[in-house]
Amino acid sequence: MVQQGFGELEFAIMDALWRAEQPLIVRDIRASMFYDREVAYTTVMTVTNILFHKGMLHREKSGRAWRYWPQEDRGDHTARLMLEVLDGSDDPSTAMTRFIERCSEEQRRLISRALHGLPRPRRATP
Repeated sequence: MVQQGFGELEFAIMDALWRAEQPLIVRDIRASMFYDREVAYTTVMTVTNILFHKGMLHREKSGRAWRYWPQEDRGDHTARLMLEVLDGSDDPSTAMTRFIERCSEEQRRLISRALHGLPRPRRATP
């Protein structure tokens, strides 16, 4: 699974929060994580706190615990990462071309539909 700029445990936590329908406390995050081994509650609490301080999560006090939810949804996060990679290229046109060349036909159809669904840019008035 693509980890979108996160370590394995960070991704498992973000994935649990992105799938949740409401903010979660650490106990619930831990219970809903898809991870290949058992992770201690305190480890999940520490990494969730790190994600908060990195600006990836919101949080609010709920009794003695914190409730966490993502700063951005999964789609916005992925789009931001894609733009960061493209902006970091010394030749964005070539990078975009190479990216599209490596896309499957289905991915190219998705790109085409997305481009055609965008509003037309407004023309500047003289």
